[in-house]
Amino acid sequence: MRKFLFFTALLALVACNEDDQTTVAPIRGLKTHLVADAKKSTVRRFPAVLEPTSLNTLSFEVAGKLGAVPLAVGQRVQVGQTLLSLDTTTLQLQLDTAEAGVPSAQVARDNAVDNLARQMQLFDRRVITKKDLDDASTLSAAAQAQLEQAIKARDSARETLSKTIITAPIDGIINSVDAVSFGTVLAGAPMVTLYSPDQFEISFSVNFDTVSQLVVGTPATVRLADLPNVNLDAVVSELGSRADTVSSFPVVLKLKDTDPVLKAGMAVEATIELPLPAEEGFTLPLSAIVKKGQIGFSPDGLQGQSAARVFVFDPQTETAVLRDVTVGGVRENELLVIDGLEHGELVASAGVSFLRDGMHVKLLDGE
Repeated sequence: MRKFLFFTALLALVACNEDDQTTVAPIRGLKTHLVADAKKSTVRRFPAVLEPTSLNTLSFEVAGKLGAVPLAVGQRVQVGQTLLSLDTTTLQLQLDTAEAGVPSAQVARDNAVDNLARQMQLFDRRVITKKDLDDASTLSAAAQAQLEQAIKARDSARETLSKTIITAPIDGIINSVDAVSFGTVLAGAPMVTLYSPDQFEISFSVNFDTVSQLVVGTPATVRLADLPNVNLDAVVSELGSRADTVSSFPVVLKLKDTDPVLKAGMAVEATIELPLPAEEGFTLPLSAIVKKGQIGFSPDGLQGQSAARVFVFDPQTETAVLRDVTVGGVRENELLVIDGLEHGELVASAGVSFLRDGMHVKLLDGE
């Protein structure tokens, strides 16, 4: 009897301990985002590089031996400034010879003209024959031609000598220097590239959905990657009607503003505002999207409309309800939902990977 009572008491004690260890699962707190902020446009951002609108490539029109090269990349120059020059010793000798030949040809021409005049007088007096007169006329014409040839040779030598100097055609900045001091250069070989410091553009490629919404003149904003506080106005200046790669269309923006810090090759980010595919869209943080949902991201943002899933708080049942939504774009690092949400609803904005459809939840304090 005592053993029976002992085992009965022992079983009761074990059952009591098991009841004490059984606890009710806590209800998860829910951080939410209020569906209220509506936007009518989406923003696309495109990384690019600042490029000069026009690049002037300078070269010599004649071959020769180069002098010292006092240029450096990034150096500012003024219009008319001498940039490079060739050794002129040989060309100067050629010019001196050509200039000396002009007076000699001039004297020969004058003598031939005077001789022709005398021969004409003698012919009128019938002292010489017609052949003698013709010979004098031929010599005069030849002397005139030799004079003209000497003058052209002199002018050509002067022009060739003038081509031994490269001067800056604009006020600009040296972009590259291909010349080597005291080296031998060929006519037409690129020596220096120069660009204007107040005319820049950027180019990038977009998909078909984006290029179809752009026109020449569409406004844009360009921000410097190294100086985010520098924002410049720009416009679309060129649109490619043919893809340079598969479904990739070139776009060129021209800067309307300028800044002293701008230099070719700087990394920039272009921002273009485009209309939504719907009348308006509600902003949602990226953290609200259920990771299993597929969103079509591309290098220039969302590709048109994309399907996604979010958890919406149901105040009647105090549960998180999984819902399909349509995303129409991105704006200021937030998604723009164009279908599937109503104004005033609460969407889970954190911890969505731990939620399940129909899970009981409670709003956090202040939500």
